[in-house]
Amino acid sequence: MTVTQDLSFLHLITNASVLVQLVMALLVGVSVMSWTYIFRKMFAIKNARMQTEEFERAFWSGGDLNALYQDATSNRRKGNRSTGALERIFEAGMSEFNKSRSSQDPSSVRLDGARRAMRAAYQREMDGLESHLAFLASVGSVSPYVGLFGTVWGIMNSFRGLANVQQATLAAVAPGIAEALIATAIGLFAAIPAVVAYNRYSHDIDRLAMRFESFVEEFSNILQRQTR
Repeated sequence: MTVTQDLSFLHLITNASVLVQLVMALLVGVSVMSWTYIFRKMFAIKNARMQTEEFERAFWSGGDLNALYQDATSNRRKGNRSTGALERIFEAGMSEFNKSRSSQDPSSVRLDGARRAMRAAYQREMDGLESHLAFLASVGSVSPYVGLFGTVWGIMNSFRGLANVQQATLAAVAPGIAEALIATAIGLFAAIPAVVAYNRYSHDIDRLAMRFESFVEEFSNILQRQTR
């Protein structure tokens, strides 16, 4: 068997110790889950951005708010299309405002109720957008250390094996060290995309959150003018 064959990735992985193989399997599984959440979150944020822009165009076009509310409600109930996060925030605020119109409460109380309803809807939407981000952050911070643990264990086994060899050579210790370092490589392969995706998606979600908060304040001002 040639040196190249001995040091092939498949050979090194199959001949690694059981603990190192378990570490590699764990990191590969975590990497697969990480990439799954990365793609799911990418499409979710993209759809949220497109739906937000679509609703903002409809809202600021100067149309009737009640008609816009009825359209959002009917589309959600019929399931004709998926309503966006901003549209659901608007629907929650408008629904609470309409319910309190028939009451004898002061306008400030009605506005406060609508604002609380929009804040609650806003929090629900943010919880949905931020789901699985904590997992990506954990993968990005923990995976290198898990891989390093496998590497340290593999190197320890390599040096322990030298105790049974009369003459220690690089050829004797190289395969063990190489198979141990693969664990660190897999850990980095799992961590780097997770860190990049977490930073990118956190930035995108923060920008959406600012747009949602601005809409809540602007819509509250519109409702306040209508109560005068």
